[in-house]
Amino acid sequence: MRTFKLLTLTLITTLSIPSNANAQTFTEDVASIVYNQCSTCHRPGEIGPMNLTNYEEIKSYGQTIKAVTSLRYMPPWQPDSGYSRVMNENFLTDDQIETIANWVDNGMPEGPISAEPPFPDYPEGSLLGEPDLVLNFAEAHIHKGNNEDEYRYFVLPTGLSEDKIVKAIELRPGNSKIVHHSLFFEDRSGTVAQYDAQTPEYGFDAFSSAFDISQVLLYDQYPGYVPGTKPLYYPEGLGQMLHAGSDLIMQMHYAPSSVDETDLSSVNIFFADEEEQVDRIVKDRIMLPSDLPGGFFNFTLSPEQVRSFHGTWTVNQPISLMGLSPHMHLLGTDWEVYIEKPDGTRENMISIPEWDFNWQGAYYFPKFIIAPVGSVIHAIAGYDNTSENVNNPSNPPQFVSWGENTTDEMYYLPLFYVTYEDGDEDVVFEDVSTAVTDIINLKESSTILPIQPNPVSGDQLISIPFVLDRGQVIDISIYNINGQLIKELRSGEFFGKGNHIVHFDSGQLNAGKYLVNLKSKYVNTSQKFVKVIR
Repeated sequence: MRTFKLLTLTLITTLSIPSNANAQTFTEDVASIVYNQCSTCHRPGEIGPMNLTNYEEIKSYGQTIKAVTSLRYMPPWQPDSGYSRVMNENFLTDDQIETIANWVDNGMPEGPISAEPPFPDYPEGSLLGEPDLVLNFAEAHIHKGNNEDEYRYFVLPTGLSEDKIVKAIELRPGNSKIVHHSLFFEDRSGTVAQYDAQTPEYGFDAFSSAFDISQVLLYDQYPGYVPGTKPLYYPEGLGQMLHAGSDLIMQMHYAPSSVDETDLSSVNIFFADEEEQVDRIVKDRIMLPSDLPGGFFNFTLSPEQVRSFHGTWTVNQPISLMGLSPHMHLLGTDWEVYIEKPDGTRENMISIPEWDFNWQGAYYFPKFIIAPVGSVIHAIAGYDNTSENVNNPSNPPQFVSWGENTTDEMYYLPLFYVTYEDGDEDVVFEDVSTAVTDIINLKESSTILPIQPNPVSGDQLISIPFVLDRGQVIDISIYNINGQLIKELRSGEFFGKGNHIVHFDSGQLNAGKYLVNLKSKYVNTSQKFVKVIR
């Protein structure tokens, strides 16, 4: 599939789109788009095959950038934003695609230097700050240069002597040229480690090993790694358990390479502070072929068959949905997931109209999606097992059923949720009401926006919105009116240009006046809020 797409791109790199009368320039129009939506991958040390960090670099690849953005092949983004919105969206609008095309067609002028926006100030290491636990590969893994994808499992013992609450997991790729994405699971039984110890090499192949990998997919799962995406940091009061003595199981996808490559990756784990009261543990419910009409063994695809499977899950307790992570293999074509509530209303969760096995990931909602008792979650997945499917791994097509091999197929949908609590309807994790173009063209200074609610009482969750005029590493802290530090909400964490929200549980505070401080090497600003007793 990858070879086919790259060949297609090579053939159309001279693709033309009519330009408008007003010629765009790099500094005034194009730099902000590329810097904020392409540089996460296309900078030194990251997975992108070329750097796009300044005018000369971007100009040298101008025709290619125009081609891949016109096809919406880059940036790689699968969900349909017209169906629903999710956090950390990274797609280009029609206007942005046209801007890039017009700029290229008009000779790629640089424009006034003074108009160029600043390049994001990325940290050299973690995007989230100082981790509480670092798990390293025990030895380097050699990914063979056979121009094939590799899916490999690694076992990382946590060495924990007590249970911990995880706020975030961050993969630090040892070789960004080949580390494509990764999934994380918790094994409390030691089963995977026992099998791994029997194999001569470090880790084991996901598809050719004798181990039944499908059982790993039923373990508790954590947010995974996708290049160019900042790891999810759970909001105040939320987290996942990582138990004493458990192993972190990593499924690593290595991208094809023509030469042998070495990887020595590590995983950063961030735990909840002792003073944070985490009383809402994030759980997952995995939709499988057992949720389909006819049951598990009805999940089959005959040769030359196009088929859709419609699974349902009826919620038996009130929950607040946080996100999901659709998964299928090379025959997969599309996903649609929505919820029908007892009052007859429907709420869209996600639509992936053109599934790409190489760009799968987890998606989190900007607000809780509330599922009352009796709500039905519908998950519809399409598959194409015909000769016309260029991604079909079998030629001629073969009978296909559930399995881990790339020649098998999967209907696999983890749904992440917490038990519902009053007020979940009002919790906002990310503001998606601001248009993408407004964020890209933002000229305002970095600042804290009005805190909500203010004043605050009881154990209300405080929302602290802020806006940044460039990507940068920041600290966010709460002080009392006398300047005494009460809590560090974020320390050394990178946030991109645009609008953001962090939360704080006001139940930790006594009545009084407090300051929220946002600080970086570019800004130092504070805003007051009041805690009252009612």
